[in-house]
Amino acid sequence: MARKKDTRTTSDSVNETQSSKGQNTASADQLRKMIAESAYYRAEQRGFTGGNPVEDWIVAEREIKSQGRSH
Repeated sequence: MARKKDTRTTSDSVNETQSSKGQNTASADQLRKMIAESAYYRAEQRGFTGGNPVEDWIVAEREIKSQGRSH
């Protein structure tokens, strides 16, 4: 029995791959923005004095990621 030939072009495959990568990038960019905003607000709440920006980022990242799992 003859096999059906794949009629998709190479450009179709490339476009599909780029689309899925674009969605992942957008999600990663959105996540990064949410974390940055949360870290900023943490620093703002303490009047931008003391604290550690890296710690603010880590705590914000943990909070944002845990919210995503709880939904």
